[in-house]
Amino acid sequence: MEIVTGPIGPCSKEHQKIYQEWFNYADSDGDGRITGNDATKFFAMSNLSRPELKQVWAIADSKRQGFLGFTEFIAAMQLVALAQAGHEITPDLLSSGINSENLNPPVMEGLDVLIAKRKRSPQKPELDNVTIQPQSSPSAHWFSSKSSKKIPLSSVTSIIDGLKKLYIEKLKPLEVTYRFNDFVSPLLISSDFDARPMVMLLGQYSTGKTTFIKHLLRSSYPGAHIGPEPTTDRFVVVMSGPDERSIPGNTIAVQADMPFSGLTSFGTAFLSKFQCSQMPHPLLEHITFVDTPGVLSGEKQRTQRSYDFTGVTSWFAAKCDLILLLFDPHKLDISDEFKRVIGSLRGHDDKIRVVLNKADQVDTQQLMRVYGALMWSLGKVLNTPEVMRVYIGSFNDKPVNEAAVGPIGKELFEKEQDDLLSDLKDIPKKACDRRINEFVKRARAAKIHAYVISHLKKEMPAMMGKAKAQQRLIDNLEDEFAKVQREFHLPAGDFPNVDHFREILSGYSIDKFERLKPKMIQAVDDMLGYDIPELLKNFRNPYD
Repeated sequence: MEIVTGPIGPCSKEHQKIYQEWFNYADSDGDGRITGNDATKFFAMSNLSRPELKQVWAIADSKRQGFLGFTEFIAAMQLVALAQAGHEITPDLLSSGINSENLNPPVMEGLDVLIAKRKRSPQKPELDNVTIQPQSSPSAHWFSSKSSKKIPLSSVTSIIDGLKKLYIEKLKPLEVTYRFNDFVSPLLISSDFDARPMVMLLGQYSTGKTTFIKHLLRSSYPGAHIGPEPTTDRFVVVMSGPDERSIPGNTIAVQADMPFSGLTSFGTAFLSKFQCSQMPHPLLEHITFVDTPGVLSGEKQRTQRSYDFTGVTSWFAAKCDLILLLFDPHKLDISDEFKRVIGSLRGHDDKIRVVLNKADQVDTQQLMRVYGALMWSLGKVLNTPEVMRVYIGSFNDKPVNEAAVGPIGKELFEKEQDDLLSDLKDIPKKACDRRINEFVKRARAAKIHAYVISHLKKEMPAMMGKAKAQQRLIDNLEDEFAKVQREFHLPAGDFPNVDHFREILSGYSIDKFERLKPKMIQAVDDMLGYDIPELLKNFRNPYD
C-alpha cells in the first residue's frame, strides 16, 4: 500500500542536468519558481497547442500553487515530450507504464540558441517584462522586517506569498490592535504558511493511532510505542527530516522554520509532553502526522493532566488539513474528555473523518450493530443532522481476519481502505486551497473579534463605575454578542464560544481596549472582496 502524491516519473541524471539548465533559464526571478508568465513564454517553444499546454500545466501544478518548482517542471517537460510523440495528455499518463527514465527531453525550438546567448552574456535575459528580483526568497524577510514599506507586488511569485503579503499589510494590524492573538489564535509567522499539510489522529487509548501511522509509513517512527495499554503519553509530530531522531518540545517550539511556536502559550508542562519525530520518508515529504495521547475516560483521569489537553487539540485542529477520529469495536463509548475534545473541533467539521478500526475483530452481524451504535454515539456528540463519513477497516500490517468477516467483509474493508487512502492522497493537492480557506476563515473571525471588543469598549462609562460596568458586561456576554450581531448583520455561527471568551476577558480591563477603527475593517473587507480573488486570478492556469 503506497500513497503516490506527485505526477513525476523517474528521470535519468543526464536528463535531470538538461532540465536544470532549462529551469534556470525559464525562472526569470531566480527564486526557484516558474510562474505563469514564465511558463507561457518558455512552453511556447514546444509548439504544442494552447489546450495541450493547459492540460500540461494543470497536471504538473496538481497542488494548485500557481507556480512550478523543479520537480513539477520535470513532470511538465515529460508530459510535453509525450504530447510531441503523439500521446493524449491525461493525469495518469506518467504512471501508465511508460518508461519515463528513457524518455528524451522534448524539442524546444530555439532554446539552445537562447541558452548559448545567455552564457556569453553576463546578464540573464528576461522572458517577459517582470523585473528580476535580487533576493532568492522574496517573502523570507517580510515577517522579520521592521520596515513599514509596502511589499512590491512583483515580489509575489505564488499564492502563498500573496497571502503572506496580505496578512502583513491588512490582517495583522487588525489582530494586533484588538488582541486577537490573546483571545483566539497566536499571530501567524512565515512557517505557518509554508508548513506541509498535517493529519491529526484522535481517539481513546489502544484504538490503533500509532499503528495507523506505522501502517502508512510501512515502518515505525522514532519514539513510537505500541501496546494494549495507554502507550503514547505525548503529542508527537511525525515529519520529514534528514535522519531519524526525536526533538524535544521546548526545542521544536522555538525553531523559526517550524510552525509550532504558538504552542509555547500552553507552557512548559505541555512542551515536556510534546516531541517531534523526524525521519526520511517519501510520504512525509508531502504530509506531516500528529499522533496524540489516548483520550482517557472519567473525570479523575482528566484532572491529572498538567496541561490544557482540549486547548492543544483545538490549536492543532486549526492547523490540520484532516482530523481522523479513531474508534474500535470494543471502545465505542465517548467519555467526558473525548466529548470535550470533539466539541473543541467546532468550526472544523469539514476536516473530520471517522475511522472504525480493528473491525475484523467482530463478525459481520456484530459489525452491523457496532456501526449503528457508533453512529448513535456520534450523533449525540456532534449535534448535527448530517451523517459523518465513517471508514471501516483494519489498518495494520496483519492480513484481514477473513474467518471472522468473511469474503464480503474483506472486500468491504479493501474498498474502505482505498477510499481513505484516496482522501489522504488528495491532501497535498488541496493544501493550497485549504490555506486560502483557513486564511479567509481567520480574517472573518478577526473582524468579528474586533467588532465585539470595540463594542464592549463603547459600553464602558467614561469616568465612574468602570468595575461594575465591566462585571455587568462579562455576566451578560451572550446579550452583548447578540447586540453586535444585530448591529453589523453578522452570522451567529461565526461568533466565538461565550464561556471561553468570558474566561479570557475577565483577565483584562475592557476600558484599555481600542475603539472601532473603520479603516482597518475596510482594509480586511477589501482584502476579502478584491485582493484574494485578484490573487487567485493572477495565479490560475495561465492557459485558461
